[in-house]
Amino acid sequence: MDENKIVAAIDVGTTKIVALIGRKNEHGSIDILGYGRTESRGMKRGAVLNIEEVTTSIASAVSQAEAEANMKITEAYIGIAGQHIRSQCFNQPVNRNSANDAISQAEVDALTNQMREVPREMGEEILHILPQSYTVDNVSDIKNPVGISGKQFIGNFHIVFGKTAAANNLRSCVEKNGIKVKGLILEPLASSTAVLTEDDKDLGVALVDIGGGTTDIAIFCNGRICYTAVIPCGGNIVTSDIKQGCKIIEKDAEDLKIQYGSAIETEKMKLQMVSIPGHNGMKPKEISVYNLARFIRARMEEIIATVAQIIEVSGTKNKLGAGIVITGGGSSLKNLRQLFALRTGMEIRIGLPNKRVDNQEMITNLPSNATAIGLMTMGIEEMKIKELSFEKNSSATRISDKKDETDDKTSGNTQEEAAKEPEKGGKAGEKIKKMWGKFTNWATVIDDENV
Repeated sequence: MDENKIVAAIDVGTTKIVALIGRKNEHGSIDILGYGRTESRGMKRGAVLNIEEVTTSIASAVSQAEAEANMKITEAYIGIAGQHIRSQCFNQPVNRNSANDAISQAEVDALTNQMREVPREMGEEILHILPQSYTVDNVSDIKNPVGISGKQFIGNFHIVFGKTAAANNLRSCVEKNGIKVKGLILEPLASSTAVLTEDDKDLGVALVDIGGGTTDIAIFCNGRICYTAVIPCGGNIVTSDIKQGCKIIEKDAEDLKIQYGSAIETEKMKLQMVSIPGHNGMKPKEISVYNLARFIRARMEEIIATVAQIIEVSGTKNKLGAGIVITGGGSSLKNLRQLFALRTGMEIRIGLPNKRVDNQEMITNLPSNATAIGLMTMGIEEMKIKELSFEKNSSATRISDKKDETDDKTSGNTQEEAAKEPEKGGKAGEKIKKMWGKFTNWATVIDDENV
């Protein structure tokens, strides 16, 4: 086995944590060598609330993956999301000495590095600098300007910012497990890598990743990411609605949602009842499957309406030839695809990460694993580009070799890229803020009761 090509990835979500160890095989796909999954504790809406609980949760998932792969994770790519993340578009011109000389890769790299100096809000850091297109002497929409001659070229960039404190809290939880953070990656960007094809991105597509605490949106047009946003609620708030409406404990509400929940109610459901056992002296209850679906549909229609509004604000509604792809754990809800189609009038499909992985069908058929597989995919591609050496930069070492590798633990440089919730600058950003202000406050009150 070529250990130089082994990569580890950890998706630290609000409801679950997934750890993966894998490598790229000779067919260009991924072989998963180790998989760990555990309940997440200490997170809320993508943010760390309790360092020790999150650290322990990560340790549990990591130990499962290490045991299966017979390897020790020393470095990993980590997903980041949450309300603290925002994005903004910037244009940067470069005036050249000669119009006859071809633009070099060094000039493009220098322009990209200049974007690290763009203004940011207090306490923020840049997580991603994503080139969108270039303009050379008034010829626009150029994907790669290298080799083209011109007097001036302009770079258009989508830049993702995140709060430094939030990013550091996440890094701390990972590093307390003896794992170096090789890179922070925006979760919807990772998910899109796992479930979208290049044709999807060229046609135009909106990825909607429904997690436990947030719903992340990434919109692609002409093969490039052009808009990102975060809705501050996900599957957990649906569980909270069921808990409040049926007056049952949270665990029973979650079990009801998973086993009997539906985003659309039918007449047949009126005849179906589910028995809930009593707890701590409470009497057992019978819950109507029809009423359960009504609770779920009401909340999901609000989330769908907000997704539609964000697409409208982004100005891409008529450019999404591939429609909407929904993924994440929340996308597994019965009849959700049909409700999305009914309310948006767009083509809808569920995004599974099975196109990227050759083995482990049980893992790849779960939309909730899309982010972790996307993180691994992006990590493998980065290793390929940088031609990292095993001695300094491997993501995993064999457990039997751990003692020999102890002195090398701190080798390599940590990259600090990633994150998400982008709201665009200017009027579009203000519209999103106003639209969500009232709802977020109300949702926070409901959700806080379950913390």
